[in-house]
Amino acid sequence: MSHRTIRPALAAVAAVAVLGLTAACGTSGPSGAGAPAAAGSAAAGKGSASVWIMSGVTEKTFKDSFDRWNGAHPDQSFTSQSFANDAYKQKVHTAIGAGQAPTLIYSWGGGTLRQYAKNDVVVDLSPLAQDPAFADKFLPSVLATGEVDGKTYALPNNGTKPVMIYFNKDVFSKLGLQPPATWDDLMAMVPKLVHAGVAPFTVAGQAQWPLLPYLAYLVDRIGGPEVFANIAADKPDAWSDPAVTEALKDIQQLVDAGGFQKGFASTSTDSGADVALLYSGKAAMTLGLPSAYQTMLTADPAFVKAGKVGIIPFPAVTGGKGDPKDVTGNTSNYWSVSASASKADQQAAEDYLKAELSSPDYVSSLLATGNIPAVKGIDDQLAKTDQPEYYETLYKAAEDAPSFQLSIDQALAPNAATALTTNLQQIFLKQLTPQQFVDAMNKTIGQG
Repeated sequence: MSHRTIRPALAAVAAVAVLGLTAACGTSGPSGAGAPAAAGSAAAGKGSASVWIMSGVTEKTFKDSFDRWNGAHPDQSFTSQSFANDAYKQKVHTAIGAGQAPTLIYSWGGGTLRQYAKNDVVVDLSPLAQDPAFADKFLPSVLATGEVDGKTYALPNNGTKPVMIYFNKDVFSKLGLQPPATWDDLMAMVPKLVHAGVAPFTVAGQAQWPLLPYLAYLVDRIGGPEVFANIAADKPDAWSDPAVTEALKDIQQLVDAGGFQKGFASTSTDSGADVALLYSGKAAMTLGLPSAYQTMLTADPAFVKAGKVGIIPFPAVTGGKGDPKDVTGNTSNYWSVSASASKADQQAAEDYLKAELSSPDYVSSLLATGNIPAVKGIDDQLAKTDQPEYYETLYKAAEDAPSFQLSIDQALAPNAATALTTNLQQIFLKQLTPQQFVDAMNKTIGQG
């Protein structure tokens, strides 16, 4: 495998862009809390490789994995430190700019990874990713997010999180409704729900990013995955694709029909106020990440365990080009190998990735934290979980997806991501027309 040497000046430029992007990604980071760990954690063994671990739900999975590796490979061991989300972003920004990044770099893919690859910050892992003995262990739709211009620079290290529609089965049953298979079916349901005093959808508009899946799914269903691929690639006037305008019109039609709860723009997701409307029967559906389900499980476990939550894909659009099996969401989190690390540490990192990321212990640990591994052939393990229908439904959505669109705020460069969430909220609030949105977003293309 060829390794490329970091260019400090370019890396500094990349780090500035990367920090801006990660700060803009409302759907990207784990909600880990806590102060950064003290620097200088003792290394186990003789290795000099390093890794910074994100605190939060998956922290134990990471730590246990490196402990296993260090115990079995003392000459290739890793020194690890843990950081909360924001602290990590600040520290890795500084370290990359100085050419002193940890051997394994944690990221969210998308615009961040493109900046890393463009500026030679990370190693090309294509030989490993193209080795059938390795690649065939992972879901292709998730592995693809680690690619930039046909080369692989990152490998999945966390659970996969497709956005799905979660619905209240009691509400549907009482009103004689069936889960919508098409957008037309969904729109036909809206007046029935409104008449019954139930919000068709609950959404946390205050944070802005929960609005993104509506645009992502409608654009995909209407125009196919190529539309957002062109946008992410900064092709001139890519936002002018007719699928974007049609999707924006559909969103505003849904708003006009009363498709969301009153005051949705001020509803908070941090407090769980959005999904509370679902399990209380005040809303019929929510379009969200798996965190919506986990919030309901925590807030009203009896409701969830009684089987009252249904999970369905986003409906098809009649005549659209997109495959109804396409999904959007957080494909995973990723490890990249730093190009500024020594050749020995780079080799240790690649050996670790090859051995650990699909190991049975790693898969079991992710499942224990409520995460869905992006690893093939784990049906038996999913069936043994405490919520098999939930795990199996989301896993199959990721497994069968011809295209898994990374959450679009993560997929874009920082300026575009910020403009996107702001302008999309104005679409929902009827403060912008679809054409005004398109014109504004086209101006962000190529601006970083």
